[in-house]
Amino acid sequence: MLGPVSVGLKFIFLAVLYLFLAWVALSSFFDLRRGSRRAAAWSPETTSMHAVIQEPMVVGDDFEPRLVVERAAGHSPGIAYDLSQGATLGRGDVEIQLDDPFASSRHARITRQGRAVVIEDLGSTNGTYLNDEPLAGPQLLHEGDRIRIADCEFCYFQ
Repeated sequence: MLGPVSVGLKFIFLAVLYLFLAWVALSSFFDLRRGSRRAAAWSPETTSMHAVIQEPMVVGDDFEPRLVVERAAGHSPGIAYDLSQGATLGRGDVEIQLDDPFASSRHARITRQGRAVVIEDLGSTNGTYLNDEPLAGPQLLHEGDRIRIADCEFCYFQ
């Protein structure tokens, strides 16, 4: 009597196992497709960034991008970092060092391209947030944008 029951349980177990593996495979497939669409969606032509980058730099131009500390361990609130040459943020050997265990050694990079300033996450573990939204590819910074990396918060000004 136990023979047919144990065989039936084995088949049920195998069916559940195969359903689980199919669910994992489908979830991975959809997540990977969603990520590639996000990365492909950004380009200078799909944003107003293309026009901004093409604007010529004027000598004596008052465009001085800076990052102001709102809250960050090891930094006094209100300190401003010059972004005219760009900067990398993180725990390692970078321009703006973050004293936070949840920040990666090279967490995010801010680059200047003409009159445009762009931020991108460098594959960090915990992500970079722009205005409380996770960064998905390079993003153009605007006056007053808030950047959060772990427990560190910054505000962007021009």
